[in-house]
Amino acid sequence: MDHTRAGTTDAFEVMALLRALSVETERFVDRFAHHHDLHSTDVNALTVILDATRRGEPVTAGQLGARLNLSSPATSALLDRLGRAGLVTRLRSATDRRKVELHLTPAAAEVGEASLAPLARRVAGVVQALEPSGRDLVARFLVDLAQATAAAREEHRTVAPAAGLDRPA
Repeated sequence: MDHTRAGTTDAFEVMALLRALSVETERFVDRFAHHHDLHSTDVNALTVILDATRRGEPVTAGQLGARLNLSSPATSALLDRLGRAGLVTRLRSATDRRKVELHLTPAAAEVGEASLAPLARRVAGVVQALEPSGRDLVARFLVDLAQATAAAREEHRTVAPAAGLDRPA
């Protein structure tokens, strides 16, 4: 794929590039998880909690489960595992005592900081190389793609499985 000439990249090429990015991201998460004796779902959960914390929005177990598409029992098992590993604590909300909020421990922040630094540094280099207007365009593009992907996921819930795919009983 030649991306040096403006206007030569079509939607199929963009999809292929996004799949390549997705695969590399999954490989990074798998390596991170393996290095720290975690499951990739554990790493994804830590990321969800970290992102919510950075936005100043506490996350509950129910919200985490919904975000990761996990059942309540699977979410509980996940949080028990992260709690035993010393990475997540559950605290009653200061504003609504009925809610239990999830928080990363200092140990989780330390592990994340050390392990994610190479990726953060490289992504920052790519982002900083863009003009501010280019960064804004990429940000809008990523938001739009995330929304389109979420809409497709919801649409997929109503689609019958493809004919000819045998499923084990």
